[in-house]
Amino acid sequence: MAKRKILILGASYGSLLGTKLALAGHSVKLVCLPAEAKLINEKGAIVRMPVKGREGLVEVNSRALPGDLSAVGTDVDPKGFDLIALAMQEPQYGSPGVRELLQSVARSKVPCMSIMNMPPLPYLARIPGVDAQRSRDAYSDPEVWDAFDPKLVTLCSPDPQAFRPPDQEVNVLQVRLPTNFKAARFDSDAHTAILRELAADVEAARFEAHGEKIELPVKLKVHDSVFVPLAKWAMLMAGNYRCVQADSVRSIRDTVHGDLAASRAVYDWVNDLCVSLGASPSDMVPFEKYANAALSLQSPSSAARALAAGAPRIERVDRLVQSVGAQHGRKNAAIDEIVRLVDAWLVKNRRKG
Repeated sequence: MAKRKILILGASYGSLLGTKLALAGHSVKLVCLPAEAKLINEKGAIVRMPVKGREGLVEVNSRALPGDLSAVGTDVDPKGFDLIALAMQEPQYGSPGVRELLQSVARSKVPCMSIMNMPPLPYLARIPGVDAQRSRDAYSDPEVWDAFDPKLVTLCSPDPQAFRPPDQEVNVLQVRLPTNFKAARFDSDAHTAILRELAADVEAARFEAHGEKIELPVKLKVHDSVFVPLAKWAMLMAGNYRCVQADSVRSIRDTVHGDLAASRAVYDWVNDLCVSLGASPSDMVPFEKYANAALSLQSPSSAARALAAGAPRIERVDRLVQSVGAQHGRKNAAIDEIVRLVDAWLVKNRRKG
């Protein structure tokens, strides 16, 4: 097996994908903040995850894996890599250092797989029926994406739910819902072949725990349809963004199950929008499966937590879905209300800031 070199921007979701790739024998570099980089390089990236049939959480330390994982700053040269993964929140790409690195990534012509809830603008340009230019105002800093060739950008749905435990060091990530990363193919067969090779290696890898080789959850799945990663949109709109109330936030579980009929109505509307663009109904996830998974999501979404903590910017998938719907003459009162509530929180947070 040829060892692939992978650069990942972002150490939260990045460390989950990174440890899976290092377990499969590949070489991974994570771009992160100096304090995170120091800890990861000294102590490894630590990922704790539930494994079917085992008590408690299985702890994976990147330092004990067949491949290698290390952390670097934004001054890294992206040219020497086989694949670059974008695993930061969308507003972070405009920040000093990251913005310049992203421009180097675009110039490097290395294929890029985004693991953002918010599809990068060049990926949006690959979706039939969507005018990416008309959705620019959903992005914090749309100009950062202008140098990218859409053919070199794909999207991977960050379906696994993970968080940094507040009482742990920043090199520790805990997986709450160990589902799979679902990537769409690249435009090019050669670039897609890299993804399929990585997916097969992750599938075959086994982790040694207490002298026993075990299969870890969270695989990388590669799909031919550009719509498959958009299955996350319905989940985000029915759960994550509806956690945001006028003056408070609530858990995803309470949001979805507090009024199951209202949750289903939003979910179905977003799925119908994707199908109207050209998605196959089989690209989407049935509401029942999502609602069942939501039972284990007992805290507010990261977007809701960020707003409650005073963030002046968050990823605006709510605005993007509203915008794509409007391009096709589709409007939904519940979606409009979500956008209004998030807008109000951001205005309030920016005034405070």
